This record gives sequence, C-alpha cells and structure tokens, in this order.
Amino acid sequence: MTEKKHDTELMNIFFQRILDEIDAGVHVVDGDGKTVIYNRKMAEIEDMKVEEVLDKSLREVFSFEHNEDSRLLEAVQKGVKIENAKQTYYNNQGQEITTINHTIPIVHNRARIGAMEIARDVTRLEKLIRENRHHREDARYTFDSIIGSSRQIADVIEASKRATRTSSSVLIIGDTGTGKELFAQSIHNGSDRAIRPFISQNCAAIPDSLIEGILFGTKKGAFTGAIERPGLFEQAEGGTILLDEINSLDISLQAKLLRVLQEKSVRRVGDTKDQNIDVRIIATINEDPIDAIASGRLRKDLYYRLGVVSLFIPPLRERQSDIPDLIHFFIEKYNDRFGMNVKNVDELVLQKLLQHEWPGNVRELEHIIEGAMNLIEYEDTITFHHLPIHYRYKLHMIENIEGQKKAATEEDSSLNSNLYNGHDVNRTKQDDGPSSALVNKTLNQYLEEAEYNFIKAALTQNQHNITKTALTLGMSRQNLQYRIKKHNL
Repeated sequence: MTEKKHDTELMNIFFQRILDEIDAGVHVVDGDGKTVIYNRKMAEIEDMKVEEVLDKSLREVFSFEHNEDSRLLEAVQKGVKIENAKQTYYNNQGQEITTINHTIPIVHNRARIGAMEIARDVTRLEKLIRENRHHREDARYTFDSIIGSSRQIADVIEASKRATRTSSSVLIIGDTGTGKELFAQSIHNGSDRAIRPFISQNCAAIPDSLIEGILFGTKKGAFTGAIERPGLFEQAEGGTILLDEINSLDISLQAKLLRVLQEKSVRRVGDTKDQNIDVRIIATINEDPIDAIASGRLRKDLYYRLGVVSLFIPPLRERQSDIPDLIHFFIEKYNDRFGMNVKNVDELVLQKLLQHEWPGNVRELEHIIEGAMNLIEYEDTITFHHLPIHYRYKLHMIENIEGQKKAATEEDSSLNSNLYNGHDVNRTKQDDGPSSALVNKTLNQYLEEAEYNFIKAALTQNQHNITKTALTLGMSRQNLQYRIKKHNL
C-alpha cells in the first residue's frame, strides 16, 4: 500500500511538471463546474494565482460578456466539443481576457464527469486590432497645423504639397519628435484620397509574430485560432496607410511589403489568392536610410521603391527661428486644456530654449512647456523656476561645462602667449601635437557640416554633373542623390 501511494505521488509530480511546461493554457473542471486542474500557463494568460481558481466554481471567479456562458460549462452540460472558438471574458479583477480554445467534454462510463480546455492567449492581438480600427479617424492634421516660418520648414511643406497631386509612395525621414506623422496626415488630407481611410501603424510597436497578420490579414485556419480577417492594407482601400518606423519591420516582411508595392495586391497569411488594392503608402524612418541599409535594417530595393518622394524633416536645432512660434502655440494649447491664462515666457527662458540642442525636437519642446504650465500657480509668464526640474538640472550641467571650457580656453590662450613671448624657446613647430582648443559644436554637427561642404565643392568642381560627382566621391548615384536631397543642395 505504501509503495502504491508513493507511485501515485510520483505520478502526480510528473503530471504537474508536464502540465506546467506545456506552452498552452490547460483548464479542467469536474461535473459541477469546479476547477480540478489549472496549469501555470493558464494562470499567466488569465493573470490569476492558481489558488484563486482551484476548487472554485467558474462562475465564482470569471464573468462572461453578452450573457454568454463558459465554453467549459457548455461542454459539461451539453457534451459538445468546441474547436478553435474565440471567447472574451473577465477575471476576478475585471481584466479582459480573450482566448482561442479547444474545449472537450470528458466522458467516463458514458457519463460526463467534466471538461477540459486548451487555450491560446490572443488578448494582445485583439487589443491591437481594436486600436488599429480607431486609427482610421486619426487623420486630423493639415498643412495649416504645421507651425513655423523658417526657410527649412517652408521648403519641406512646399515639397509635401507637391506630393499631394500623385499617389506615389513617400518616405519621410527625420529624427524622433520632428513631426513626421503630421506631414503624413497633411499629405493625405491634401490629396484626393482625403475622404478615404487613413490608417497608421507603428512597425516597432508590435512583435514580428503578430504584425504580418495585422498588415496583410489572415485566412481562416492559417494557424491555430486564425479567423478570416482583412489586414490594414485592405482596410485602407482607396486611402493611405502610414508605416511608421519602417526600419523596425522584419526584413522578411519588408520583402512582402515590396511585393505589395510592385504588384498593387496583397495576399492574406495562409491564403493562395491575391487581392488587388488601391492604397498609397507613406513610410517614416528616424535614421539615415543609408545607415539603415548598411546595418541590415532596411532593404535597399524597398528604400528605392518607397523613396519615390523623399522628404527630410529638419531637426529643431536647424530651425531655431521657429521656436518662439512653437512656444506660443503650445502655451495656447495648454491654456485651453488646463483652463489657464499664461501669456508668454520670460527673456531668460527664451534664451535658454534657443540655446538648447533639442535631441527630442518639437516633442521635447512641447513636453517642457506642458511641464512648466503644471508648475505655474497664478503667474501669467513662464520663468526659469517653472521649467521641469530635470531640464533645469541639465541646463546647470551645461553651464558648468561651458564655464570649464571657457576657463580652459583662457588658460590655453595664456600659455600660447607665454610660448610666443619666448618662454619655451626649445619648442619647435614639429613638436606641436593636436590642438587643445575646445570646440563649440557636437561631432555630429561637425560631420554634417563637413559632408555638406565637401559634396557642395565636388558638385561645383563637376559642374553639378551627378554621375561625374558620384565617381569623384566614390559613391553610387543613388547615395549621392540622397545626400543632395538631405542637405537641400
């Protein structure tokens, strides 16, 4: 007897370990609807603790939408086998869960003694699909929404307006926070597609295992739980689809996207037929496309196909004359939102904002103004002590560094003066090492400026002949043309 008991305990240990290692939710109830088996994966899917579910009635722990009942209870009561059925329900915290289930009644001696369910979590997928449906109404910006009168931004607006006349694909290049989606929506709303859908999808926001089905749609039975569902390209029929951060899309999916661009048709996951589509594609990228191609994040052929129209959105540090207009716009925006009456920023704050490098661009400026207005009480002017504390700290750090640079420069000047006055007669020109003079620009700024001047000189030398200039510089025509557009040469 003891040996049998030991064997039973050992089998239970094996059984429980196997259940917990299975990458699917397993839930078993007895004939009364009480849980008798509940594995670790099911607990993860439903965000529950095992002890909250075991030995409890399903109706005690879960609630179901639209007055539906549990598939498990349905299998126990009616003896029906249910395959690949989607069910949405709520745990004891009111958290929504969506699963695709195989539900099977358990019969012993012709009597139903319970039911088991094997579940796959699709909660996140359903949420993403709902969010993408909402994106259809997001195209609210027009060219009038773009703030700024600098030559740099005016040139991009003019090029974007010309792009509204055709259905060619557009690649919008710019740092994070420069307003790439604002330009994409403006192009859509300025075109003859304005009354049709505008759908935006951030390619970095969804895992590779899900994004293919979301973009291209799914055929019923393509994989476990797959249902007949149109993708974003089909939903955008006649309109525009924005693929944000295209360099985050898996390379294999970039190949499929290239086929969509070339063939003007889409094939759902698991399907064998193509469906013709009429959709304009606008893509954005937050880095130099040539760098993205070199590092394997962007297919070269996709870049050439997307970049029929290439727009380069200048970073805020290159259009600083627009900062006062942007400040005024954001103050008015948050006055309306917060019920305040702030009128301006003081001169010191304006000078600090004009001197800032703006790594986060327009989005960073908006966050600073919003943060400052959260600290204002009754004043009508934003002063330095209203600025967010992390920004003030950063400014203090920059001032300290600038102070050290100034002191070092003065010391260096003094040393050079002494040397020239004969205090170091043994030092010769050949002894000179690299200059210790401190610079007032970042390495990226220096390289950008050097690239601009170098290409400009080469173009002048070759009478602006692209082929000859490309040969002189040792680069392809496409690479040179990209950089000419980038620097507005």
